[in-house]
Amino acid sequence: MTLQVSKRTSAAAATAPDGERSAASCHLVTEPNAGAPAGEEVMREILGDREAGLAVTTRLEALSDGTFAIIITLLVLEIHRPGAAVGHLGTELLQAWPSYLAYAVAFVYVGVIWLNHHYMIERLRKLDLTFNWLNLSILGTAALIPFPTGVLANAFRDGNLMDQKAAVVLYALIAAVMSAAWLPTFIHLNRNPRLLKTGVPPGMFAVQIVRPAIGVLLYAVAGLLGWFLHPAFAVVIFVFIVCYYAATSRGVRTGQCAI
Repeated sequence: MTLQVSKRTSAAAATAPDGERSAASCHLVTEPNAGAPAGEEVMREILGDREAGLAVTTRLEALSDGTFAIIITLLVLEIHRPGAAVGHLGTELLQAWPSYLAYAVAFVYVGVIWLNHHYMIERLRKLDLTFNWLNLSILGTAALIPFPTGVLANAFRDGNLMDQKAAVVLYALIAAVMSAAWLPTFIHLNRNPRLLKTGVPPGMFAVQIVRPAIGVLLYAVAGLLGWFLHPAFAVVIFVFIVCYYAATSRGVRTGQCAI
């Protein structure tokens, strides 16, 4: 069944009583066509295949929210219970301050990532296969955060200078990869406006490319300074990056959404 539009002009209405022609009336009629596709294929033909291969955002958002919840839970597991001797528990708890600081910074970091990710998904109308894979790369790299966080805390609590240098380089490398995962995502959204909701400003995601690019650069600088000068310089930059993203993130509100 195909949809065909035909104009039918009534002979009696062709000329109005005052001599002026009246507007021709248009009628939408349906005519059977034995060779035409049916159902969903008809709608795809009418829409010019714009919806072919696209999916809704519901399942992707549920998977992403669950992943971020697990990541935050794993951060808590990186705070190990002290095995102190009798009467030394207080001292051991105080000496574990690197774990507390690392957890606090990483918790804020993951929270900002989740807010920005939620903001991004809220601007999408549909998803394609490419975006699904790009989103998996964001989730996969974000899921790595608990690992370098725990290594960094342990190095500053129990390791020597070389251990601390190795730990900050590891953290900088993984955090840089996590930031870089957003770059192809924003590029893809900018090139495929059909995925965006009506009212999303053109080029909005093109602007977002700058912030993850800056993150990659800062993490590279932190790794170099931490290795060649002192690990403390890298830690200061790590904290600065998280504070910067937290201060500039608009989450579900109007504003920036990159990490």
